[in-house]
Parts: sequence; structure tokens; C-alpha cells
Amino acid sequence: MIRSIAADEVEQTGVLDLVWRVFEEFEAPEYAADGIREFRDFIAADAVKARMSANELLLWGCWEDDEIVGMIATKPPCHVALLFVDKNYHRRGIAKSLYHTALDYYIGNSTYNEMTVNSSPYAVEIYHKLGFVDVSGEQTVNGLRFVPMKHVFR
Repeated sequence: MIRSIAADEVEQTGVLDLVWRVFEEFEAPEYAADGIREFRDFIAADAVKARMSANELLLWGCWEDDEIVGMIATKPPCHVALLFVDKNYHRRGIAKSLYHTALDYYIGNSTYNEMTVNSSPYAVEIYHKLGFVDVSGEQTVNGLRFVPMKHVFR
């Protein structure tokens, strides 16, 4: 089941614990210490809730048997900020379903015709499967490695 997550639910859902767990296993080994700190600060509960309350971040989660197994966060105007799925649920279409949930929201609520993402090197292949194309090569900002990508949807 996929549903939106409100700012006052962030801590009780365990969504940020999921993000950190997956990041730590799959992303952090490829990052410098400053990048890991930058990411940890970005997903700090107070910072996430503040961005959500200011309409600067939207979250959706995917649950199976009352356990959160995946999540996506987007920010205006039309950008994927986070997309994480528990390793035990990889290759089950959860990332695709989460992305299409966010995409449907933006198709119905904005005039933009493309979604952007700064994909971690680990997730580039997944974003390609979702329809994204590279905009430029890999970059590093504040220790975070990423490939700028976009998906034109209209």
C-alpha cells in the first residue's frame, strides 16, 4: 500500500530510519565523510518536518504488512529528492510504483512536463528504467556524488 506521509507522521512511520539504513548499506561506502554528514543532515527529522511544513518536500511511503518498505520524497518544482527501498524488497516494482505515485501527483497538480533527479551512482540504472536520461556526467557537491537526470513526461 502506498500513501502520502504527513509531517507529523515522519518519526512514527520509521521512514527516515529506512532511508538511513538503505543509504548506509548501498550509498555511504562510495561517499566521503563530508557527503555522509551532508546526507545525514538532509534527512534529520526536524529538517525534513520543517521542509514538509513549508511545502518544500512531499513524502510517500510503501507498506507491506504494516512495515514501511519504500519511500519517495519530492520537492518543488518537480524533483525527486529521495527514493529508497528496503533491500529485502528490491526488484519487486516498489520504486517504480512509488515513482508513478509521485509522477501522477505532479501531472495532476503542476504545469511542468519533466521530473528531475540527482541520482546517486548506485541508482542510475534504476532511474534509466524509470525513463530518466542523463543531463550531464557525475558531479560531486558537498561530498555528495550524483548524476543529474530528467524524465520528460508530457
